[in-house]
Amino acid sequence: MHNRRKARMGFSLQNHLAAVFDGQRIRYQAQALTEDKNRPDFLFPGGREYRDERFDSSLLVMLGAKSTLKERWRQILAEANRIPHKHLCTLQPGISSAQTQQISDANVQLVIPQRFHETYSEQQRRSIWSVSRFVEFVRAKQRI
Repeated sequence: MHNRRKARMGFSLQNHLAAVFDGQRIRYQAQALTEDKNRPDFLFPGGREYRDERFDSSLLVMLGAKSTLKERWRQILAEANRIPHKHLCTLQPGISSAQTQQISDANVQLVIPQRFHETYSEQQRRSIWSVSRFVEFVRAKQRI
């Protein structure tokens, strides 16, 4: 029962993010197929562009969504090989400095709702993005 509750929380996070992207008219595809049958939570602008080798890979963005991290954050590293710098949204408050450094060292940008930022140290907050900052980042890429 505990695992089912966590799974529902994860799906809820994905649904809330999709609603934000829809409301902001951001082009994306959820669960698009990539290499080795991987399915990242969100690909921007979508799977068709991702699979098109002629599409400029610098305009592709990937966002993983995990309500809690533990060691599962590493799962996103293999989900979209054309995208070297990945983004990860979580609801987990107060991740340790050591873990945020590991995540950063793996070329992953943490995206955390603004209301959770206060649970992080000043130094950690400098590198964490809010959801609105992520939306602006994707919007800028989609304007090009």
